[in-house]
Amino acid sequence: MNITYLRYAVEVARVGSINRAAETLYMAQPNLSRAIRDLEEDLGITLFSRTSKGMVPTPNGERFLAYARRILSQIAEVETMFREGNVEKERFSISVPRTSYISQAFLQFSRRVHADRRTELFYKETNSLRAINNILQSDYNLGIIRYAAQHERYFADMLAEKGLVGEMVTEFKYVLAMGKTHPLAAKAQIGYADLAPYVEIAHADPYVPSLPLREVRKEELPDNTDRRIFVFERASQFELLSENPETFMWIAPIPENVATRFSLVQRVCNENKKLYRDVLIHRKDYRLSALDKMFIEELYRARERVIQE
Repeated sequence: MNITYLRYAVEVARVGSINRAAETLYMAQPNLSRAIRDLEEDLGITLFSRTSKGMVPTPNGERFLAYARRILSQIAEVETMFREGNVEKERFSISVPRTSYISQAFLQFSRRVHADRRTELFYKETNSLRAINNILQSDYNLGIIRYAAQHERYFADMLAEKGLVGEMVTEFKYVLAMGKTHPLAAKAQIGYADLAPYVEIAHADPYVPSLPLREVRKEELPDNTDRRIFVFERASQFELLSENPETFMWIAPIPENVATRFSLVQRVCNENKKLYRDVLIHRKDYRLSALDKMFIEELYRARERVIQE
């Protein structure tokens, strides 16, 4: 298999067109078409479906492209390392949901990484689908995905299909977070009806791949308010909760020091019965590094402190 052909296939997938890929690769379109056909013949699979919308990867093509991107990324790292005379660095990378107990785990983990170790740490907060794609396409080693327990079968099948394995970190129910000056902050029992007059702060990118986004919001977010503000960034969510006494948020339990820092309180809603799961994922053929194991230790410690205390 020719490494150059891997680059050709990745570029065709990136731009979605043989003609545009030929332009960016500075080569003739017939030569690129022939190279893709030769690669498909060598592999014995069809990489792309030729559609009116362009070149669309087939399921086999998606799997091949995921490997191709990793191979090309590793080749680039090796070339850079030896061209610049760099000593190899230890690398840790993970994509996670926006959750305080996980960020606290990463904080403690970062403190354990000794100053004499050459390391690069990558920590990305995103939704479940993007966490999966970061492993398959962007050279991330670990991910944590979150989903409602009712979607367990779907996610288990998806992970198996994509060559990923998962280990449940924790199972929990969302609690209510609000500022200390919120009218409900001192209320002992809060029901769905109590929340109706207030504004819900919600994640801007909930995603269950099998459902349209509108349906996801119906399933993932209790439909007990007519007003919502969708926010991507977690610190901005907490600032809104702290400064606007009309707002509340459904959230995984947060450490008390974080709640204190943002002047927040956490309250249980007994009407909320829905369970959520956080699952640690990685490629089936991936062997955990020393840094991975160190982070996972801190992850389970943070879980014990925050979720299961």
